[in-house]
Amino acid sequence: MNHTISALVENKFGVLARVAGMFSGRGFNIETLNVGPLVGGKYSRITVTVKDGRNSVEQCVKQLNKLVNVIEVKDFSTPGDFVARELVMLKVKASRQTRSEIVQVADLFRAKVIDVEEKSLIIECTGNPNKIKAFLGMIKPFGIIDMARTGNVALERGKAEEE
Repeated sequence: MNHTISALVENKFGVLARVAGMFSGRGFNIETLNVGPLVGGKYSRITVTVKDGRNSVEQCVKQLNKLVNVIEVKDFSTPGDFVARELVMLKVKASRQTRSEIVQVADLFRAKVIDVEEKSLIIECTGNPNKIKAFLGMIKPFGIIDMARTGNVALERGKAEEE
């Protein structure tokens, strides 16, 4: 089962290394890892996706909460409790014969062509992991030259908390 874990942390030197080290020290392979500062730069959000066959992610969440500089940790393991998105950018082989078909596939997935060259296109696509997987499956036959993928970013659904 995939677990998406979101940690609000202080934006300080070494925090990411301690968080990643905690997962590896417990024998978890990090599937995706995404880090970005929040508005103001004082805090960052770390989003980690791990596979757990042993149902011990709860222990990891408890250990994360104990780390210095960690403000809040959430385990988004129940679909519907959170919204997750990722970004993929692809450089795809494109000839005159295949270019329009590639653009049609991109349009089906609401992807954007962001660069056009004589023999290739660069396309960006955002969505949930299932959408990205389906998009990659449709584009792969054209020939993927290069790819960059962000991994999940996630936020909890629901009303804003009152301050």
